[in-house]
Order: sequence, then structure tokens, then C-alpha cells
Amino acid sequence: MADTTMDEFGPVDYLVVEFPAGQSSYDGTMAKELASLVDRGIIRILDLMVLHKDDDGAIEAFELEDLEGADDLRVLETELAEILAAEDVEHLGHALENGSTAGVLVWENTWATPFASAARHAGGQLVASGRIPIQAIAAQMEAEAAEEGA
Repeated sequence: MADTTMDEFGPVDYLVVEFPAGQSSYDGTMAKELASLVDRGIIRILDLMVLHKDDDGAIEAFELEDLEGADDLRVLETELAEILAAEDVEHLGHALENGSTAGVLVWENTWATPFASAARHAGGQLVASGRIPIQAIAAQMEAEAAEEGA
């Protein structure tokens, strides 16, 4: 990653997947799917960590090397930039419910790197980006279906 210039980056996204207390059933499938995305050149992982918020609200962050049983994730560590700062961890942790654990993933969309580079070379700059949660799309579709059926 040290030899990569900003011109060689695609858009960068993050997500936080929360597992409420007692509801985690991690079996390695998520790591397998993530590795597949990396292997196919679709994404490049920039940071990956696990947060835990105890019952009293204290937040603890774990890098992959700190976790037992995370061998399937450690293979993805080769190019981690570890870009999340302590204040990012604190901010993300506050969004979690007490007693929960969360995976935090920051990735580069390498599939979009050629387009992003071409846009920068043409003098363009990204001024907005966003995601539409699938739950919002599903709710809208259900509302439209109910309206049509009424």
C-alpha cells in the first residue's frame, strides 16, 4: 500500500455489522465471502477490526492479531492500512447496543479505480456519495404494493 498513489485509489466505503448480545453465530462464511471479493479484485481491504461494547457501555477494539480463532480473517491482512483512528472507534462504538459485538470493515472499491482515476484526470472530484439501506428499499416496495392493492 505504501507505493500506491492517491490517483490509484477507487472509492472507499465502510460498514459496521452489529451482533446483539447472544446472537452471534460466526462460522467463517463471512470471511470466505470477503476473501472471494478480494481474490477477484473487486475490493481491497483497508481496515478490519472487531468492536465490543460491554454491558456498562465500555468500548474495546480488537485488531485481527488480537483475536483467537480469526485465522480465516488473518489471511486478508496483507494490505491493511489500518486507517481507523481511536476517535473513529469511539464514535462507531457509541452506535452499538450494550453487550453487542461488531465487525468494522473499510474497503476500497477497486472495481471502480479506473473510472475514479479517469474522473480525477478530467478535473473531476467526488462531491457526494451514499448508500440506500436495503431495508429502506424493501419498505418502499412493500408500501407501493400495499397501495396498489388498496
